[in-house]
Amino acid sequence: MKFNSCFSKCFSLPSETAIIDIRKEEPEPGNDQNFTVFSYSELKVATHGFSASNKIGEGAFGSVYKGLLTNGSIVAVKMLSIELESMRGEREFVSEITTLTNLEHENLVTLVGCCVEGAKRFLVYNYMENNSLAQVLLGGEQNRIKLRWGARGRILLGVARGLAYLHEEVKPHIVHRDIKASNILLDQNLIPKVSDFGLSRILRDNASHISTHVAGTLGYLAPEYAISGRLTRKTDVYSFGVLLLEIISGQTVVNFDLEHGEHYLVQKAWDLYRANRLLQLVDPVLGMNYPEEDAVRYIKVGLLCVQETARFRPEMSTALKMLTNEIDIGVVQISQPGLVADLMNIKLGHKTTFRSHYTKASNMESTPSSLSSCS
Repeated sequence: MKFNSCFSKCFSLPSETAIIDIRKEEPEPGNDQNFTVFSYSELKVATHGFSASNKIGEGAFGSVYKGLLTNGSIVAVKMLSIELESMRGEREFVSEITTLTNLEHENLVTLVGCCVEGAKRFLVYNYMENNSLAQVLLGGEQNRIKLRWGARGRILLGVARGLAYLHEEVKPHIVHRDIKASNILLDQNLIPKVSDFGLSRILRDNASHISTHVAGTLGYLAPEYAISGRLTRKTDVYSFGVLLLEIISGQTVVNFDLEHGEHYLVQKAWDLYRANRLLQLVDPVLGMNYPEEDAVRYIKVGLLCVQETARFRPEMSTALKMLTNEIDIGVVQISQPGLVADLMNIKLGHKTTFRSHYTKASNMESTPSSLSSCS
């Protein structure tokens, strides 16, 4: 059974009304001959009954398990949690299927199939041997050592290529809306794969933006999007800039210690740029085993991507050329970055960026806020 059958099944469920609204926003499904509809029993056997020993991850919409199919293929099986009142999870399920079955790129995750039985929803992907970038990069010094300078550079370029493909090559264009380290998977050769398209949105008819409820992860959220709900490709560019700074530094987006309180990676990078000490941001586990010129260029590209004014940020294809030095940024001017430090202040109508004060950051990982959409 191929994709069209799976898609039809999705729309024969009691939640049909809630899903149809999503379908209007998504591209027509493709006819990928490699897409398979699995039965629940097949996936249960493949994952040893979804045993704890096979669990390899936990996302905003459900758990992920390693599975072995009867044909010998190793897969990752995402079990989605459905909230009946809000249909949260169901919407992301349909969004992921309709988006990924129309895409094919080395730096995007491959969707193998799905399962729809009763209220059960599963997505099946190619298995990534090195799990997520977050686990490797933020899992302690011993893990970070695995990511030598060359590997980090290849990961940055791969993610940039994947986003440039989504933003500029695919028609209609796609905004991912939740770029972060845990949504970048790494295969056995550390080739990055952008994953988790449950929050992605389509820019139809060459639209420059859409207005939507704010969703994503605090720390990666572009300030103008968090404030207004105005979603553009520059929203992803901002998130990519934050991710770039994470990869180069090996530091989390927000760090906390009892003596100094919260530290924001974007702010630290900006302070070092102004002090002309950018190399102090480079992950110390690398020692001196990296080219200083490349490190400075990468960090500057990251800062260009997180500029507070969205129109100043480069498009992803331009950022990619900057990273590869096809575009010289030696004398480029970088303006003030922006950062959402507290979602509550935004709900109350206060901008919380570098130009105001910092307050306690709360986690809204992959969760739509109660902010209203703006037209």
